[in-house]
Amino acid sequence: MFMKKIFKIYLLGILVLLFSCNNDDYELGEKLSPSDLQFTIVQDYSIDEGGNTVILTNNTPGTISIWDYGTGKSNKAKDTIRYAFAGEYTIQFSAATAGGIVEAEPVTITVTEDNFEYISDPLWEAISGGVGNSKKWYLDLDAEGTSRYFAGPLYFYGTENGWLEDGNAWDGGDTGCYGDDCWNWSPDWPSNQWLMDAADFGYMEFSLDGGPFVTVDHLTIPTLGTQEGTYYLDLNSHMLTMSGAQMIHNIGYDTCSSNWGNITVFSLTEDTMQLGVIREAIGSCSSEGPAMIVYNFISEEYRDNWVPEDPGEPECDEGFDPSFSDGELLDMLTGGAGAGRVWLLDATGNPVDWIINCMGWTTGPDSSYNWGWNDDWTAISESSWIRFDQFGGGMNYVLNQEGTQTTGSFSIDENMDNGFTEIILDGATLIQNAGSWMTPTTNTLTVVKAFNDSFETNGIWFGTSYNPGNNEWLSFHYVPDTSSGGSGGGGGGGTATDLPFDNSKLVIGDIEENGNLRLELYNEYGATVNDPGLNPSDVAFQNQIEVTFTLSGITLNSGAVGTYDAKMYFADADWNPNGDGAFISVTGDGTYTITYDAPSAAQGCIVFVIDVLGLSTDISDMEAVTATIDSITMY
Repeated sequence: MFMKKIFKIYLLGILVLLFSCNNDDYELGEKLSPSDLQFTIVQDYSIDEGGNTVILTNNTPGTISIWDYGTGKSNKAKDTIRYAFAGEYTIQFSAATAGGIVEAEPVTITVTEDNFEYISDPLWEAISGGVGNSKKWYLDLDAEGTSRYFAGPLYFYGTENGWLEDGNAWDGGDTGCYGDDCWNWSPDWPSNQWLMDAADFGYMEFSLDGGPFVTVDHLTIPTLGTQEGTYYLDLNSHMLTMSGAQMIHNIGYDTCSSNWGNITVFSLTEDTMQLGVIREAIGSCSSEGPAMIVYNFISEEYRDNWVPEDPGEPECDEGFDPSFSDGELLDMLTGGAGAGRVWLLDATGNPVDWIINCMGWTTGPDSSYNWGWNDDWTAISESSWIRFDQFGGGMNYVLNQEGTQTTGSFSIDENMDNGFTEIILDGATLIQNAGSWMTPTTNTLTVVKAFNDSFETNGIWFGTSYNPGNNEWLSFHYVPDTSSGGSGGGGGGGTATDLPFDNSKLVIGDIEENGNLRLELYNEYGATVNDPGLNPSDVAFQNQIEVTFTLSGITLNSGAVGTYDAKMYFADADWNPNGDGAFISVTGDGTYTITYDAPSAAQGCIVFVIDVLGLSTDISDMEAVTATIDSITMY
């Protein structure tokens, strides 16, 4: 799925290049006439006697497909559409050309029989109630400000988050992340009422009674009113397309997306549904970065039968509001009389949290990446530390901020009015990042969470600011420096380990249909998931993985580029680390070596592929191409 996400971004870039012009000296290219468009629309009666299966093909060179087939839309050069219901369908083909968009004459086809096998999946039943039925969905916030199932009506994710296989919010593990830009913020509405005003937002009704019809009643956006259209649920990509209607959303974000009918399904059960669109830098969001805004919905039945639970006492995080025996915190900070202990900002674990009502929500740096934690914080934390000591019988600290040291004394106050213990530094604060809004400025550190019996591994959470309206602490996580003399392991490539591979299981070809030649060693979302040539659990390395491979049988078309960039994409079992390796050049048949340098230790793998960019497009006979994995070495 993450490669499909990349393709969509790539497509958007092409459209921008085709249609934008910011220099009066440039002109749009030649615009084709409708008669120049070459495309076919073929009903395959060998699959369905009623003509339910329709193959759409764009044969027009140098164009991008724009298909509207009545129940959905597509940008593929070749796509297969399956209609579940008998009836007449109008298919509109348009092509994006250098001179603009050209529309062909619409084509009407007739499907003579129903084939409900195409809408028998549990997800189709969950969204609509099944064939012959319809089902209403409501945003999980009403006029009284009540959210019945979710913490609030709107969550935020990275642009490469998507389908949550287990239906739970992404937690930095192996669920819902399909690329590099993965993070999640799930704000509760009572503490974040700026998200949207409490209101009755209307409903969405999805039907499979006579066809895949959708009705949307936009109560809070009068200009949209009540819309009626069709919809299609793509089970492979978990995309929901709506034609003639937009999904329910709040008016504050109405101008933040150019297509409220092109929807990513994050989760879908009998009672709940999460739908997301990309927040674009347009309209009221023109100053905001890209993100996935995800709206949370509940079914009408769940809404009408919901009974509020007694919240009882909140279940607080372990270690919250700790208490200490006499001298316990001092010894924890310093290591005891006459000793000193260095504390590091937990950059590779969970460095910062917003602890609300005694509970935190971040699980690692990715949870707040770029709008909270960022690369500057990571770099600063690698060369900075703070030491508390009792040298000379005093209570001293040394703050090392990227080589610049500040020294002074500190005190501990265990009798604060708010019940927390505080550490007061004489003239300093914690490690800072001048370019970040989160940088601490206070010399009073509140011990929000501590772990008396396991501080060596679990550390201390220091609160640097407090929001009484939300009962919220901005807190930084520090852990003791356990390294010996500041030196770590690894380096110099480390010990080499060979990973066996069965070349009979290697999958090659233009797998993503994007013009790239891919060697798929393993992909949990691909053809190798059930019968791979390697054991994913055997993949384990500290620094680097290296693959040597051989290509054979490549014959290039006349005028081919001839030299192609190649890279490895790797993601371990929990998507950390993941990313692209270094580029190498591929010129055709030959043996090549490619590497991926990991920023942290990798254990297991989810995606392990090699892409030669653009090569597939230039190969004259793809069936003649073979490849072997000669060696896989881990360091």
